[in-house]
Amino acid sequence: MTADDGGTTRAGRATGDDGTGGGDHGTRHAGHPGVGGSIGEEDIGEEGDPLALRLESLILGAERRYTPFQAARAAGVSMDLAARFWRAMGFADIGQAKALTEADVLALRRLAGLVEAGLLSEPMAVQVARSTGQTTARLADWQIDSFLEGLTEPQEGLSRAEITYPLVELLLPELEEFLIYVWRRQLAAATGRVVQAADDAEMVDRRLAVGFADLVGFTRLTRRLEEEELGELVEAFETTAADLVAAHGGRLIKTLGDEVLYAADDAGTAAEIGLRLIETLTNDETMPELRVGIAFGTVTTRMGDVFGTTVNLASRLTSIAPKDAVLVDGALAEELTRSGDAPKSEAEVAAAAERGEYRFALQPMWQRPVRGLGVVEPWLLTRREP
Repeated sequence: MTADDGGTTRAGRATGDDGTGGGDHGTRHAGHPGVGGSIGEEDIGEEGDPLALRLESLILGAERRYTPFQAARAAGVSMDLAARFWRAMGFADIGQAKALTEADVLALRRLAGLVEAGLLSEPMAVQVARSTGQTTARLADWQIDSFLEGLTEPQEGLSRAEITYPLVELLLPELEEFLIYVWRRQLAAATGRVVQAADDAEMVDRRLAVGFADLVGFTRLTRRLEEEELGELVEAFETTAADLVAAHGGRLIKTLGDEVLYAADDAGTAAEIGLRLIETLTNDETMPELRVGIAFGTVTTRMGDVFGTTVNLASRLTSIAPKDAVLVDGALAEELTRSGDAPKSEAEVAAAAERGEYRFALQPMWQRPVRGLGVVEPWLLTRREP
């Protein structure tokens, strides 16, 4: 389900947001809650940078027509519900400035219509608005800060601002179509995973393998490297990790600069990704050492993120893992032996030595207390030599 919405401006800066289906376009909004704070009605007048206003009109595909109250009334929803949707999408309060468009009215009408039809509860509709807003806000920020900045270097006789408008005009329809394509692909993949769940309970609380990969000594690097060098290192790490996770059948949950969180439906996939990350970064002299921790168990998924004891355990295993090594918990080790990816005993190792039946080897480590989780017995995961 999708929602198109328009936005507001501050200090003459074009803003907006875009859903994943529909004819209206969007870009960055100023004043995200928790980031830029609120903006007042006095900040959003009809006057402002003419180019910024032209860009806003181009991106949103509509002119400012409504105050928030007028938009809520036109959509047939209460002002309270309209404000909840608006904030959930990540936009700051704008008082009663005339800053909204027909697209904002349509977005409110669509979400409210889904609630009225009984297809979504009101809390779920707010969650849809929040998840869409958070995802597209990050995408829009990246596109403006990195992508467009790189393409709009000032040229002789033309300023960056003068280059931006025709460039956005050319890119907008192509990027919008690509966004819809990727979203549909991801939705198809996510839907497939859900319908393959063994029972209804697994659709919410699922058994997954969860892995953390953490760069060693990152705090020291922040003091030693220049900001640009540090940014390039983080981008290279995130890109490498994202590509490896995707290529081997996992799902990248999120990146946190020096740390990557991923998930996989089975233990073997998660183990392969963990070892591939270590092997790839070990061969890259520009990268610090890496530690990986993986746990298997019940995981709660919300808005694309994962929560629960299994996730906490994977994080703790990462913190105690040796450099350039993968530690796994007992549950993941058991899954690997059950699936035939690792031997159950030393006797099996000897019997299968010549046949090369196993992908992985597991070595029990000393039991140790882990904060908040009691005593755990980690296993060192390595690759079986041919």
